[in-house]
Amino acid sequence: MATALLAYLAMSSVALVAIALPRPAAARAIVATWEAGEAVLPLDAAAPAPELATTLAAARPTDLLDGDGRRRLAGGEPVEDGVAAVVATSGTGGAPKLVELGADAIEWSARATSRALGAGAGDRWLCCLAPHGVAGLAVLARAWHTGLPVEVHDRFDPAAVAEAAGRTTLVSLVPTMLRRLLAAGDQATRFRRILLGGGPIPADLAAEASSRGAHLVRTYGLTETFGGMVHDGHPLPGVDLRVEAPEGEILVRGPMLFRRYRGDPGRTAAALRDGWLATGDLGRLGPDNDLVVLGRRDDLVISGGVNVHPDEVEAVLARHPGVAEAAVVGRPDPEWGQRVAAFVVPRDPDRPPSLEELRAFTRERLTAAKAPRELVLVPALPRGPSGKLLRRLLGDGEAHVDAGLGGDLP
Repeated sequence: MATALLAYLAMSSVALVAIALPRPAAARAIVATWEAGEAVLPLDAAAPAPELATTLAAARPTDLLDGDGRRRLAGGEPVEDGVAAVVATSGTGGAPKLVELGADAIEWSARATSRALGAGAGDRWLCCLAPHGVAGLAVLARAWHTGLPVEVHDRFDPAAVAEAAGRTTLVSLVPTMLRRLLAAGDQATRFRRILLGGGPIPADLAAEASSRGAHLVRTYGLTETFGGMVHDGHPLPGVDLRVEAPEGEILVRGPMLFRRYRGDPGRTAAALRDGWLATGDLGRLGPDNDLVVLGRRDDLVISGGVNVHPDEVEAVLARHPGVAEAAVVGRPDPEWGQRVAAFVVPRDPDRPPSLEELRAFTRERLTAAKAPRELVLVPALPRGPSGKLLRRLLGDGEAHVDAGLGGDLP
């Protein structure tokens, strides 16, 4: 009987393969892993080694596939049968979240989105988003489940995307990407549909794109919903949503929901309430019962479609020898949606660190999108009686040192 039980347990779990490869190779490996019936943990191959190590330690995959090939990892733990992906996201609480997504949820989302877009013969997806994020991974899943071809770029480059327009017909972009694509010309109009999400969509950007003939579908979703499950303010068929009083938090439910946070039952229980996902976003329903997203309940910064939690960046900045204290907030930015702004108390006010110096220091330890794009030098940080940082009081600063730097998208 014990032998039978062990055999059953072996059959009821599958390997979790961490994939750290350049994007086109990662896309091929993800699909091949799915076809083998295994689960994937996509990683940013360009991330600094300490960040990769932290994710691997938290996720405990059974295997790692990188430039040196595939190998078993000591201490790895398989996932439950039926789980197809684990996506690492910083979310809104600071500590990394490891979102377990079922194969059934991924397939449902892929097919529902494809139906909503009318995707079919003659369509071809363009994937210029990183596959280690849910938006890029969702593009691969849609193409795989519907049998449509997909073209994968190794990074977002406006010229390359413009050249692919027409040859490819469907694409997912974040607002910063769309703005740069529009600046490169009118090729955006050659896509049959552009899914636009990953953060606040500036009204001027949407208006410009529409006036120039771009066919936008504004999406709302989370990693826990395998990306967008609300299109242009309305949930996809099969998705329920409600706005809960008194705060106005958005709750959603449907077959696209994640299963759990890997290794964190407490966080899972807090997020899933009787089958509903508490998103942490605030919203309201408009006159046509369309969802209007108002923002997060906490301090999450979404810069260029990337989630940046202030605590993570602050911890790195605090290690710089020229920094006595640091606090991070998001500020509105016409290109990035929000930019990461660092309020810094210098150790030596006469020789404060520069923005370029802090950006380089941060990029050695975190991905590029998390590096500050604005530096404000202050004599002290606002704190309450208990010493808690009063982030809401970080408004205007006297000494602004550069802002709105350009840079490569993640």
